[in-house]
Formats: sequence, C-alpha cells, structure tokens
Amino acid sequence: MDKKLIVIAIGGNSLIEDEGHVTVAAQYKAAVKTAHHIARLVKEGHKVVIAHGNGPQVGYILLRSEYARKILHAVPLDSCVADTQGAIGYQLQKALYNEFLGFGIKQSACTVVTQVEVSKDDPSFNNPTKPIGSFMSKEDAEYHRDHDGWSIAEDKKRGWRRVVASPKPISIIELDTIKTLLDNDVVVIACGGGGIPVVKDEDGILFGKEAVIDKDLASAILAKSLKADLFIISTAVDKVSLDYGKESERKLDSMSTAEAKEYIGQNQFPPGSMLPKIQAAIDFVESTKNEAIITNPENLYDSLYSNAGTKISL
Repeated sequence: MDKKLIVIAIGGNSLIEDEGHVTVAAQYKAAVKTAHHIARLVKEGHKVVIAHGNGPQVGYILLRSEYARKILHAVPLDSCVADTQGAIGYQLQKALYNEFLGFGIKQSACTVVTQVEVSKDDPSFNNPTKPIGSFMSKEDAEYHRDHDGWSIAEDKKRGWRRVVASPKPISIIELDTIKTLLDNDVVVIACGGGGIPVVKDEDGILFGKEAVIDKDLASAILAKSLKADLFIISTAVDKVSLDYGKESERKLDSMSTAEAKEYIGQNQFPPGSMLPKIQAAIDFVESTKNEAIITNPENLYDSLYSNAGTKISL
C-alpha cells in the first residue's frame, strides 16, 4: 500500500471505556490500546495526525472549578479546552512513545495546543444550545447566570445545566506548525476537543471564546487543510449501521457521499452521535476526492488492510 497522510479523529471511548473507570490511570490504559493500533500504521510508513475528543475531561475541570469557586477563581471554558489538550496530549505522547519503542521504530510524537478560528457572527453565539458541565440546582444556575453571565437551560428530569455556543470551525491557526512537524516525520496530536475557539477582530487580533467546536467537524477542516490522503473517524462502533438498534439493523461496508446524504434525509443518524461524523466525512470526501473511514479504535489498522470499518467515497 502507498504511504498515506492520515488524519485520525479519536472519540471519547479511546480515553474512557466505561463510566466506572474514569481516573487518569484508567484513561491512560485506554489511550495505550488506541495508541497501539495507531503505532502499527506508523510502522507501515504512514504519516499520522491525531485529533481527539475531550468532553468528559472538560466536564471534570468545570466540576472541580465549581466545588472550589469559594476559594479559587473560575476557569474559562477556552482555558479548559487548552488544559485538556495538554493533558490528553501527554497521555497519547507517552503511550505512542512506548509503542514505538516496542515496535523498534525511531519515531516521536508531539502535541500542538491548537486554536481554531470561528466567526464572531456565528449564529450559535445568539442561540447557545450545547450542554456542558454537571447538572445544577436552580439556585446555583441562577447564581452563575447573574454573576458569570452563563446561559442556562433546564432539563425537567435532571436539573439545570450550562449551555454554550457550538460555532462552525473556519481555519486552524497553528496549521503551519503542524505542517512543519509532519515534514520532519513527527506524529502530531492537534485540534484536541475541536480546538480552542478563537475569533479575530478587525486588526486580526485573536480573542478566546467560551464555546465548544465539534471535534469531527474541526478534524475534517484539519484533514482538508493538510490535503490528507485519508480521514479516519474512530468511534464506539466498528461500522456505520442503518436502523441502528432495531431488528432490521444493517452494517455498511461502504457508501457514497450521495447515499450518505440520502440516509441523513431518512434520519438514520442521531444528531448527537453519528450525524456529525457522517457530515464531517462527506465534507472531507467531497472537498478532496479522497476516502474517509468510520470505525472503532481496535480496527484502525484493519480498516486499511482488511474489510473493517465503513468506507465513504464519492
């Protein structure tokens, strides 16, 4: 197989396998499993860029901040994303280093704390709907609304929760840095959690925004910007399914972008889970004419060298 530039977007299950094992040590064990399959691709000579999710980890930081609010300053959401990029990047770097050592290959990995530009006029800033953090009492919710300017939404069964904007990614600020590392054969970890949302003023000055960017959409922007040969989205299932969870469920080995759009029109893909992955794959494939794959961590290698995963192409 020709050597490829591959962008791999790994999901939360690559770091937290189940809600009963969420400690840092447990997250590292999960990262090692994913790193093993990525290292196998690197051993074959492929260049790899890794993006990752960070939803649970940001939630933990916000919860710690909430408990400590009477004695410490709050942590802004953009800083939370930066914190998780560093911490998760460290876990992946260490796991990859040890896997490279085990495979007997001379290779290094590096994390780039990545800012992703969004539009200050993105409509989501006027209608924040993305829930983050833990559930709160009405009293705590009103406190944060009045003192911190949070937007709050009520879940009648579970309480109140902060909601933030989820703007569309426009560009990767550190793209040239990522390219330089790739040119020097470094495995790059970038755009963690969809990237740190930033906007530019009329002079081009950057300002952080308290928002979250969809990891899969940002990863597609990254893959397109790098002109990647292949875009892999790693998630909880080995293949995309139609009629998921029903008796008529059918796994797909492949689909065209036109077929994917038909399935979206049939509401085959849930908005909070598979839909953004399908949309990101369509965006990449139609922009580059290259292939995308959706599969789970243990099939990252086999998705290139066997029939694992769902291939999306024109």
